[in-house]
Amino acid sequence: MIKLYGIPNCNTVKKAQDWLKTNGVTYEFHDFKKKGITADKLTEWCRIFGWEKVINKAGLTFKKLTKEEQAAINSEIPAIAYLINNTSAIKRPIVETNDKAVLLGFKEEEYQTKLGVSIG
Repeated sequence: MIKLYGIPNCNTVKKAQDWLKTNGVTYEFHDFKKKGITADKLTEWCRIFGWEKVINKAGLTFKKLTKEEQAAINSEIPAIAYLINNTSAIKRPIVETNDKAVLLGFKEEEYQTKLGVSIG
């Protein structure tokens, strides 16, 4: 089972969803804007990808913080605390297969490899 985490109005999430549909990959969508996300799930993602990659520092949500607030998010624990309350700052999409995160963001080549989809 494949689960795609993200928010529906994100262009990168839309690209991933389009790619999955085009390639006949069935998935469940988890809108963490509506459904939220647990500290346990964020901790798991941080262990797999690193907290620096799970938090989207290039996004508007993070950029709206003061320099002091940004500087205070300097390790996994403050990052998780921030992301629980600011799900828009989670890098997206995150894809899990069999309840294990395998993809962060969207790169077609990585999706083909990690999800075992052959094109053509």
